[in-house]
Amino acid sequence: MSMQDQVSNKLTTALDLEHFEILNESHMHNVPPGSESHFKVVLVSKEFEDKMPVKRHQLIYKILSDEMQGGIHALALHTYTPNEWQERQGQAPDSPDCKGGSKH
Repeated sequence: MSMQDQVSNKLTTALDLEHFEILNESHMHNVPPGSESHFKVVLVSKEFEDKMPVKRHQLIYKILSDEMQGGIHALALHTYTPNEWQERQGQAPDSPDCKGGSKH
């Protein structure tokens, strides 16, 4: 199973999500072709209500602890309540361009 599929399965099983996106952004970094090490994840859930962003992220890191220790190098998390997602008009920010490695 691919890393992207593992992450998707774990998050969609562990959380009651109203919206979920996962993007493999490894191609934007200095990694071999076909890598699965850099991901952007957008999650919308009522479970995030009354939780500060750091607590939301800690919850995700706990769910993905095995993947974070063995394969994922970077994980851009965008966690929203349904109301926050509606206020953002269903849009998460774009990821910045890679500034490191030998991409330049």
